[in-house]
Amino acid sequence: MSGLPLTRADAGFVIGLSGEYLAGLIAAVFKVRKKYKGMTVGVQILTNARSGNCTQNCAYCAQSAESGAGIDKYRMTAYEKLSVNAKIAGEKRLARHCVGFSGLRFTDSEIEEFAAFVKSLKSESGLPVCCSIGFLTEAQARLLKASGVDRINHNLNTSRRFYPSICTTHTYDERFANILMLQKLGFEICCGGIIGMGETMDDVIDLMFDLREVNPQAVPVNFLIPLEGTPFFGADVSHLTPEYCLRALCLARLMIPQADIRCAAGREIYLKGREKEMFHVVDSIFAAGYLTAAGQSIDGTIEMVKQAGFEYVIE
Repeated sequence: MSGLPLTRADAGFVIGLSGEYLAGLIAAVFKVRKKYKGMTVGVQILTNARSGNCTQNCAYCAQSAESGAGIDKYRMTAYEKLSVNAKIAGEKRLARHCVGFSGLRFTDSEIEEFAAFVKSLKSESGLPVCCSIGFLTEAQARLLKASGVDRINHNLNTSRRFYPSICTTHTYDERFANILMLQKLGFEICCGGIIGMGETMDDVIDLMFDLREVNPQAVPVNFLIPLEGTPFFGADVSHLTPEYCLRALCLARLMIPQADIRCAAGREIYLKGREKEMFHVVDSIFAAGYLTAAGQSIDGTIEMVKQAGFEYVIE
């Protein structure tokens, strides 16, 4: 509350706290959440604009080069799909329209095509647009900025130490450098991670400290969904108890208190029935799915927010 940063010992205390003290932790974190975010919840809709055919081997991802998941694969979705989702986002008064692209790098012509889409989307809905779009050149990034892209998602995903265990086709440091370049150009940054891939609590703490260094506007915290066809299919996720997930979310809020802390993939699985506690910590969620995994409907998500005693708003 005073603005002093957590120490590593503080972070270890939060992530390792005994279950009997969880209610007290959430009550304390709720004060921080209200100070920075009030009682509002931002609801986001995500469009998968380019699916599959990725050259990277990220172990958690159904779209990776080594995935055998039965997903749709396409190079670039039609503008009509983006437009429909943009209209839904506007009609439902959602906070932001997020657009995801599989792949590490893109041709200039692909970026030019998407930049033209963004200009039309912004004129249709007026909503902020966030892109998850791999590694951009500086020239490509400047073009997207000029077209109206407000924010770019580029997750660190896990700690620097653990990163080679989940991906070997690019490095953690490359991801970090890409984020810094985008920040320099004036983009808002959405940057988070995935919990439950075999990392230790120390890895989670390391990730949170690096996220604090990035100081993003939004921090999506995902909990592993072991998708069929990926190397993690059948992985033991029994440690992803509601209590552990809530402690991880509390740590994110305390580490980067002014950011939008988003409970992203896995919330419908690991935090079902604990939504009121979750909203005492986080102020942002997705509706209607996560690229290749299904999610709660938009109307169901909005009703859940209301029943928990919070309000959803346009940012």
